Amino acid sequence: MQETRLDTAGIRAARQVIDPTFLDTPLYRCEALEPVLGCAVSVKLETANPVRSFKARGTEVVASLLAENGPRAAVCASAGNLGQALAWSARGRGLEATVVASRFAPAAKLDRIRALDATLELVDGDFDAARERAAAIARHDGIRLVEDSLDIETCEGAATIGLELVDTVDTADTAPSFDAVLIALGGGALATGVGHVIKALAPGIEVICVQPLGAPAMTHSWRRRRVVTTDATHTIADGVAGRRPIPAVLDDLLLVADDAVLVQEASIIAGMRMLLHHAGLVAEPSAALGIAAILEDPGRFAGRHVVTIVCGSNVDAAAYHRWVGAAPVHSS
Repeated sequence: MQETRLDTAGIRAARQVIDPTFLDTPLYRCEALEPVLGCAVSVKLETANPVRSFKARGTEVVASLLAENGPRAAVCASAGNLGQALAWSARGRGLEATVVASRFAPAAKLDRIRALDATLELVDGDFDAARERAAAIARHDGIRLVEDSLDIETCEGAATIGLELVDTVDTADTAPSFDAVLIALGGGALATGVGHVIKALAPGIEVICVQPLGAPAMTHSWRRRRVVTTDATHTIADGVAGRRPIPAVLDDLLLVADDAVLVQEASIIAGMRMLLHHAGLVAEPSAALGIAAILEDPGRFAGRHVVTIVCGSNVDAAAYHRWVGAAPVHSS
């Protein structure tokens, strides 16, 4: 494999500084989903932790470096999950955290950021507007700008999920039982991190990235092998709704992703319903992208064993009930 920005030894080292509460998350075969999806499905559950998403794996690595070397403060732009994670990791190490978010972000995510003692600044625009404001704060205050996916620590943290998937640390001679992994694609930290580990240690597993049709910038960029930006996003999956891919992250994605697919909003909602009704899991829209991909192309996955990473459960309760309560999914 050509070299990405990541290094497998560095990913193993990252595991040593991540709070154990975020590590070794459940990975299990979810047989209840299989009759309606037509394939074997395993779930990697990244929601049973204090910030209810995988993002703290990366912020733990960032915060550990800041606690050791400074500065003692950091700022990030966030759709909600990264901000919670940075706030949690910073608070635990006596660091100051500032989070810039869109005022249109889910209220539940914003409330949790405040509850974790971070300074929260809201902007009128979308995530990319928040990213510009966070960069301005970092320059003005001389503090660390944490840029998800661009900062290698965020990718290394996410990549530890890949180590757990392939279980290479202690059982290098045991091949994983699954043959494909479905990964939500937004900024790219999760996809490039997990993808790097899969391709380095279990290259026979297919790495499939999934993005909403209403936020397709990274997928279009992967397909055209160059950065493609969009003017706007139109999706309920706010956690992956970026418009401007980062060139260095795209370069990594081109090396580790076997495919990138786009799914419709109706499929995302159906995926959320299935995870609730058949698996007992509350998933935010971004976390249901893998199930949505199976629903839209069942023939591709028939007879296969796939893993989907349920990457977050931070969702506004009222919106969740509107989406999931509209039409319950029944087993076939």
